[in-house]
Amino acid sequence: MNALIIISVLFIFSLIFLGLYDRFQRNHSLLRNYPIIGRFRYFAEMAGEYLRQYQYANDWEERPYNRVERSWIYRAAKNISTMGSFGGQTPSSVVFLNSMFPSEPFPHYLLRPIGSYQPMSYFNISGMSYGALSENAILALSHGARQARCWINTGEGALSKHHLAGGCDVVFQIGTAKYGCRTDMGLTNWDKLKEISEIDSVKMIEVKLSQGAKPGKGGILPAAKVTEEIADIRGIPVGVDSISPNRHKDIANPVDLVNYIEKVKEVTGLPVGVKLCLSRHDELDEWFDKIVNTGRGKPDYICIDGSEGGSGAAPIAHMNNVGLPLTEALPMLVDAINRFNLDIVVIASGHLATPEKVAWAMASGADYIVSARGFMFSIGCIQAMKCNTGKCPTGVTSASSYLKNGLDPMDKSTRVANYVRQMIKEVDAIANSCGVVSPQMMGSNHIFHLKKNDD
Repeated sequence: MNALIIISVLFIFSLIFLGLYDRFQRNHSLLRNYPIIGRFRYFAEMAGEYLRQYQYANDWEERPYNRVERSWIYRAAKNISTMGSFGGQTPSSVVFLNSMFPSEPFPHYLLRPIGSYQPMSYFNISGMSYGALSENAILALSHGARQARCWINTGEGALSKHHLAGGCDVVFQIGTAKYGCRTDMGLTNWDKLKEISEIDSVKMIEVKLSQGAKPGKGGILPAAKVTEEIADIRGIPVGVDSISPNRHKDIANPVDLVNYIEKVKEVTGLPVGVKLCLSRHDELDEWFDKIVNTGRGKPDYICIDGSEGGSGAAPIAHMNNVGLPLTEALPMLVDAINRFNLDIVVIASGHLATPEKVAWAMASGADYIVSARGFMFSIGCIQAMKCNTGKCPTGVTSASSYLKNGLDPMDKSTRVANYVRQMIKEVDAIANSCGVVSPQMMGSNHIFHLKKNDD
């Protein structure tokens, strides 16, 4: 009986010790927020590797990111081996055409300038607003971007001190609500925009027409996430749903767009880009025709977002059924730029979080890649699908102070940098296998689209 009591006491004290250790360690957000209980997830994840043949769902069935993709990102971010074994496994419709004479690695190639800005990385952080993401998540991304020498996009939720904290290069995005540079009437406050452009870290301005998650619909930040700080940054009331208009009030046609871009260039003196989810080539041709004929308003870059993109809250019908996927939209954009003989840098976005997809996009004409959800995974996202509720269990998109504090920005910033470095390393290796020294030298002749097997 005494032995049983001693064992019980030791067991209880062991649980208390383990719970305290989980709560105060800095490496795992899930364990900090859910001591002891969170360990069951890691156990199930580990055991799954040895029980695959008994599972009802395979590694490629989960959506929007399957287990294979998430596992690669987690391992890259933790700087552990991303090697596999037992031959190829992932089903793919595209393969890269290797050369009999591969190129040797050449790590010092220069990237294509974007106007007056010279980026240092072709893989960068896409627009994710403060509010949609917690301050700790933004801090982790900002500090990680500095370590990796990549840029971070503010998203349409305005520029916050958390974006600037890491000292990285920043792209300021002007969304349809003009958060951060808006007048009381919801139009552009040019004086505020000029002030933002004079901040040393701000390197480019991006005019967002639409995004992949909800093309033709504005951003949505639920009231529960609109804190006093976020309301002040955006210039909106506290505790009220932040819903952006579905378009810019002052941009209704290609002529307006040309004039607006020209004005932003004049006011800021910075490279200016446009982000959009593309569907109609006739509208694209009309816009480009106005640029050529007027000689005004040419963007320095276009960020093309596929319909599969988007990290924010959106109506399900828009997420699933509006806009073209990147596989169709990117070639359409590149073709139009070539037909009109325009010097415009192409940035691709939309489910580009693993090396094979990044390499495909660059071979299809993209000069740069931006990812949102890939970086969310790198700082601890487990695809719990709670982003719009403010109850993210790992603190990435949480509104709860308790859950946000589970994410240690300094620890996760290292994972952000690791993710960027491993991505570049593996994409470069694909390019070398194809016989070229850098991904920018890849073209459509380096990829082959496999026929779909209907059997």
